[in-house]
Amino acid sequence: NSFVARTNTCGELRSAHVGQEVTLYGWIQYQRQGLFLVLRDFQGLTQIIIPQDEAHSHVKKLLSNAPVESVVRVTGIVSPRPPGQENPKMPTGDIEVKAETAEILNSCKKLPFEIKDFIKKSEALRMQYRYLDLRSFQLQYNLRLRSQIVMRMREYLCNLHGFVDVETPTLFKRTPGGAKEFLVPSREAGKFYSLPQSPQQFKQLLMVGGLDRYFQVARCYRDEGSRPDRQPEFTQIDIEMSFVDQAGIQRLIEGLLQYSWPEERGCITTPFPSMTYEEALADYGTDKPDTRFGMKIVDISDFLRRSDIQFVQNALSYPRGTVKAICIPQGVRYFKNKDLESLKESAKSQFNQEIMEIICRPDGSLKSLLTKFLDEEQQSELIQALNMQVDDVVLLAAGEHKQVCSALGSLRLESADLLEASGLVLRDPMTFHFLWVVDFPLFLPKEENPAELESAHHPFTAPHPSDTSLLYSDPTKVRSQHYDLVLNGSEVGGGSIRIHSAKQQRFVLEKVLKEDSEVLSHLLEALEFGAPPHGGIALGLDRLISLVVDAPSIRDVIAFPKSFRGRDLMGSVPDYVTPEELEPYHIQVSWPLAEKEAKQN
Repeated sequence: NSFVARTNTCGELRSAHVGQEVTLYGWIQYQRQGLFLVLRDFQGLTQIIIPQDEAHSHVKKLLSNAPVESVVRVTGIVSPRPPGQENPKMPTGDIEVKAETAEILNSCKKLPFEIKDFIKKSEALRMQYRYLDLRSFQLQYNLRLRSQIVMRMREYLCNLHGFVDVETPTLFKRTPGGAKEFLVPSREAGKFYSLPQSPQQFKQLLMVGGLDRYFQVARCYRDEGSRPDRQPEFTQIDIEMSFVDQAGIQRLIEGLLQYSWPEERGCITTPFPSMTYEEALADYGTDKPDTRFGMKIVDISDFLRRSDIQFVQNALSYPRGTVKAICIPQGVRYFKNKDLESLKESAKSQFNQEIMEIICRPDGSLKSLLTKFLDEEQQSELIQALNMQVDDVVLLAAGEHKQVCSALGSLRLESADLLEASGLVLRDPMTFHFLWVVDFPLFLPKEENPAELESAHHPFTAPHPSDTSLLYSDPTKVRSQHYDLVLNGSEVGGGSIRIHSAKQQRFVLEKVLKEDSEVLSHLLEALEFGAPPHGGIALGLDRLISLVVDAPSIRDVIAFPKSFRGRDLMGSVPDYVTPEELEPYHIQVSWPLAEKEAKQN
């Protein structure tokens, strides 16, 4: 309570304070019939008894008539609550404050919604009145926990391990590849800045500059709309080190998370398990597997290769043809026919993948279109291969390896949603399964033109030491020194060992990616001046905190987030500017006719 006029906060008074005169400041959370009110501040709640005697009639009138959420100052005496009226659910539930004097510091007009966590509000309304939404217990908790975790991270990196906190520029130039960047006009005709999607180039240049260990709580920007786990502006814990390898970065991050992890969320054990990209795709159908539950993908290609099933043989005739399946425990009990049809339709629409179901009947026999092609012994082998039990449902897919795995990986998560909607608990939000995914491909075929390659992550990632020679002969087969950190099926971090040779970096940009290396001439030149081997990682702070507090969206852990469509509903942003304001930037807006008419009206 230093620097302020109050003697105590609303969350700290206890029986030991009985008899003391205190001054509290806060918001009126609740008021009952002019008898008492509950005062709230950032730390908690205190019950205030409104005086009923004539001598304090002005205090009674003031507090009885004050609207809920008005800001007040109350001075009074701490008293024990009458026997039987204690409230064990409130930390201050053994005491109350008998008001002696009071002052309304600011009256509150009619609220657009009640400031209570259990009151449902539309997200649009919450965004519009974000300053009111911030008064809720949950948002207060989320933001304070976020602050504590970031402070612990600073301690670990700067105080314990010698990292230097460096702020890098927000106005820079575009980076080839990766996400779309926001453009910022300059007063030089036709020239624009870009807002960085990450401080990637700067942190590498800091290593060239000999800082050795860099860290930053970095603001980053991507012009790609908003999704539940994405925002156009977001925050990452950005880290870079010199003379380090992949294992060193991983050990650092495991220690960082262990040190900063909130006590109320239990302990996390290190080292985190690790799997390759190929293993993740084969077993879970995704490069960010949720390992809190089973239902892993099972390869039954070898078993069915001996069968006479035409669609299976067709699939297996392709170079990367495969037959795989997932087994949904007790699926018959929990799934309706419409659920199975919905799952099959989802695989068809999203992945163009046909799905066949197999059901294990109560007598142990199988119900499926497949069974007419399999004798009893083969059916028994299939049950064994898939570890099927009575009432289990198997979803089977045949086709190209990546397509089949991706489809089954998606169905695995959709099936988990359906099972949990029926009452099964598969993914405890208070269980935290960290996982490293490594050995990603360095390059991927471009979606719009598969004959051309693009970086799987970004063009500065170094090739795997074992695959360096392939970079010049067959780049499609090169693995990268990239690593992702996954938590409960969400990617919370990603990094790599960087290319520190100018010659190799120029080859990747010009020969493999067909990019204009002139855009990165400053970085290429820096690499020629004795750049040390270096690597780093960035943790997505918003996503990490949202998983720690089990928030449905990262918007619930950001003080002033953008809406689903990337708009600030509170300030009506983005907004129009006048032609006069645009003139110094040599920009004219070409209005579509309908929009122009709407603006004029």
